[in-house]
Amino acid sequence: MATALAIFFLFGILGCASYYKVVDPSTGNTYYTDDIRREKGGAVKLKDANTGSEVTLQNSEVTEINKEAFKANTKKE
Repeated sequence: MATALAIFFLFGILGCASYYKVVDPSTGNTYYTDDIRREKGGAVKLKDANTGSEVTLQNSEVTEINKEAFKANTKKE
């Protein structure tokens, strides 16, 4: 039973992936990611899906988007 519960949890987590559009208002650059980490002082750290670069932004606008919008704006499948 514990194994079944663990598998259910794993699929629940994987099935609920989140995707984000992150805009740097000071430069106008837009980044797409599936993982955002909040840093001390309010900064946001992410890995850009298009370039693979690690990006840290002090000021950003984060919008959660759906999988289709993420795929349409990135090279990810």
